[in-house]
Amino acid sequence: MNLELRRIIEQVSREKGIDKELLISAIKDAVRSAAKKKLGPRLELEVAYNEETGEIEVFQYKEVVAEVRDPHREISLEEARQLDPECEEGDSLGIKMDASTFGRIAAQSAKQVIMQRMKDAERDLVYEDYKDRKGEIINGIVQRLDHDGIIVNLGRTEALLPPSEQVPREIYHKGERIRAYVLDVKRQTRGPQIILSRTHPQFLVQLFEAEVPEIAEGIVQIMGCAREPGSRAKIAVASRDSDVDPVGACVGLKGSRVQNIVQELRGEKIDIIPWSPDVAKFATSALAPAEVSRIILNKENQSMEVIVPDDQLSLAIGKRGQNVRLASRLVGWKIDVKTESKYSKSLKEGYLSLLSIPGVGEITANLLHEAGYTSAREVAETAVEELVQATGLTEKKAASIIAAAQEMMGQKASEEATEAVEETAEA
Repeated sequence: MNLELRRIIEQVSREKGIDKELLISAIKDAVRSAAKKKLGPRLELEVAYNEETGEIEVFQYKEVVAEVRDPHREISLEEARQLDPECEEGDSLGIKMDASTFGRIAAQSAKQVIMQRMKDAERDLVYEDYKDRKGEIINGIVQRLDHDGIIVNLGRTEALLPPSEQVPREIYHKGERIRAYVLDVKRQTRGPQIILSRTHPQFLVQLFEAEVPEIAEGIVQIMGCAREPGSRAKIAVASRDSDVDPVGACVGLKGSRVQNIVQELRGEKIDIIPWSPDVAKFATSALAPAEVSRIILNKENQSMEVIVPDDQLSLAIGKRGQNVRLASRLVGWKIDVKTESKYSKSLKEGYLSLLSIPGVGEITANLLHEAGYTSAREVAETAVEELVQATGLTEKKAASIIAAAQEMMGQKASEEATEAVEETAEA
């Protein structure tokens, strides 16, 4: 029986990959618990495992005393010397007990503890295996669908693809294969929870890394990615080798590489854009297929005005604003698209507003316009030092122009407020 226990321990350890010492510790805990249940909690017990015989040994420790007052914890010197002739009063004597006397309780308890330790150990192993796979693409099989999301069988464990990480209009059925991005691995009492995503921009990045050898080798780099999952995506690429076209490498021969990714994403359109350190050039590429006439940058608040031919406006903005929205996310700047006619009109209106500032003539208006001030409002909102530096005007002249612009804008705001009140009253 003892050799049988040793064989079971070795078999479970080998097949489940659980440390043998962990199993032995679980059995010892179970026997100790069963012994205290049967003999009382006050007993001082020590449980050991004999590696050679495979035997669980239980020792009850009692203090050697002249007069026994607590038979559970004490033993007389006379009785103690029958067990160990050399013991003295005050010694702690270990008395070996018959572990088989705990019978079925010990066996059942040991089984429960071993099963629990096995589950804990398996959970720990799964967590250790998957915690470093965060940020990778993983393959699985759809096991079931419920209100929490899609439960994906990964083999040794399950993962969850929540509704928030699912691509709109993608439908999966039980038994179907699925690829997804490992978004997070959480350690929980019930076991590790592996959260998957098919909407994360990094899922697209990882697909390109898997499909394009030049990216895996580090020759081509992905510089940015913006997605509206299931609909459209833009990805910016650059090459470390002047002989390698980054866009061509990602597209592949006859579009084979990008088509494989589009197929995986079930028809999501992908724009591959050459990255540039010049933000205006990068934005121009990001807004493709629309043509761009000019770009006015505001580096201070990272925004830009993009001027396009009148017939290119709808193309630049895209369906429901998608093209400009994705381009803005990819570049990391706010993008405002205007037509050439609207821009020319705003320039004209701005110039006229400069001329309407009291004390500003045509020469000064031209000076302000050339310095980058496109309206009276911009002049009113600037500082004297900035205006002096930009235009070369004297401090006194700059201060008077700003004061005049502020007064003019104040009157305009007051008139607009009055008109609004009158309109409300009429309504």
